[in-house]
Amino acid sequence: MAKAATSQQRRSAKGPKSGTNGSRATAKRHLSIQLEQPPVDAKWLPEPELVFAEGNRHIDPKTGLSLWGPASLGTERHRSVIRAGFVGLASAIDNVRALIDEAAQGIEGGDTHHPFPGFGESFHTEIACSDDNLSQVLTINEHKDLLDTTASRQRFEDTLAILDYKVRLLAERDDRPDLVFVVFDPDMYRRMRVVEYREKGRQFHRDMRRALKAAVMRHRVPIQLMQESTTRRIETGRRQLDHPTEVAWNLATGAYFKTGGLPWGPSGLPPNTCFVGISFTRPLGSDSTLQSSIVQAFDEQGEGLVLRGPDFNWDEREGGRSPHLPAKVAVELLDLVLARYRAERGAMPRRVVVHKSSTFEPAERNGFQEALRQVELHDLVALTRTSDWRLLRAGKYPPLRGTVLTAGSHSMLYTTGWVSNLGYDHGHVPSPVRITDHVGDTASGQLLSEILTLTKMNWNSSGFAETMPITLRFAHDVGDILRELPSGVEPRPEYRYYM
Repeated sequence: MAKAATSQQRRSAKGPKSGTNGSRATAKRHLSIQLEQPPVDAKWLPEPELVFAEGNRHIDPKTGLSLWGPASLGTERHRSVIRAGFVGLASAIDNVRALIDEAAQGIEGGDTHHPFPGFGESFHTEIACSDDNLSQVLTINEHKDLLDTTASRQRFEDTLAILDYKVRLLAERDDRPDLVFVVFDPDMYRRMRVVEYREKGRQFHRDMRRALKAAVMRHRVPIQLMQESTTRRIETGRRQLDHPTEVAWNLATGAYFKTGGLPWGPSGLPPNTCFVGISFTRPLGSDSTLQSSIVQAFDEQGEGLVLRGPDFNWDEREGGRSPHLPAKVAVELLDLVLARYRAERGAMPRRVVVHKSSTFEPAERNGFQEALRQVELHDLVALTRTSDWRLLRAGKYPPLRGTVLTAGSHSMLYTTGWVSNLGYDHGHVPSPVRITDHVGDTASGQLLSEILTLTKMNWNSSGFAETMPITLRFAHDVGDILRELPSGVEPRPEYRYYM
């Protein structure tokens, strides 16, 4: 129902009062505003292919692995046997072993789930898990003592200490395992998963997964955390479990990569290019100090390293919620990346691409560009997800993954969406990823193609693609783990200790 106009609204509708030249001029200026529609265009980028054994290619990780095997098959990186160790209650360990044995035989798929053909058929490897000498059992008394500890912080730290100790015992064996499964029974997971407490006026939030990965990386054996309920051999309660084939695919992919293998490689990335993801994290107990975590994510072979940058001060009350690096720290940060790249590859990269989730402030941009004077080409790219722009297709399917929507100076890429012959399983209208800032030498079309490729590089899962490129996705995850490391402890540079 329409409402009656107020007296002020009626006066406004009649225009300015006669004799008020200022009001007439203001109205005239308002009437002269012309809004122009920005040019809008849409195009589609072909789905990037992945590289598997003997250079074979396919767009889908599961299909490529089923047909040809992992990219490192036939190289020194390939393991034909992965020796698994275990930490947890004896019953929980037995259930995980049973899951591994079941997956080894292969698991049938369904209408929307790719079948898992078994470890041998897909990865040409075996996960050996029957050696009792490679298990460190959490005894019933140890388990009870942990659960009976009433103070949540003490319970968390006691659990962290005993799990770290048991992983260390396995790592110190002459016949050490290649990978250790740390299994949480439902009671342990519920009581020890996270803890929050205050100390000296500061609020702490800690996560057991992050804290344990930070603690055990010094033992130089990768770990795989698992909930016992994932095996489906105990009551799962309200927990929604992935399809058994998805569990098997993810378990196999993560295990193969964490033990040194390369499940698949990227294709189409320019040679001698270093892709860098930057994220920020606040060390435990700090109010104003931030750390920059770097993922020197990938070169064209799919190799990558983790680095931790220098600390710097950031006050949200003065600088805003999105941190930005001082120029000096930005220079130091990329100097670390370039020095490590040169040490690993024996030469400097020809091109460096920096991904960040916030725009580049002038001092930060100047610092990065000063450091990158050492290389021929560079690009500083800020990426964020946006729901301000949505593209709708006629029919029942969402936009194609790889669709690029350009509106004026804005470029948006659909990294999720419909994929021909594979379907769409996100269950919602996808949101694009937007380039919010770019300074550099490369056209936006190439930048977007590279981003699309980097969404397929998560080796902790066999999913088709992520929403964000692995540079930013992994930089954030790494930062959460690095905050658990004391400032004087040097983090391990290999990805596998963080996944």
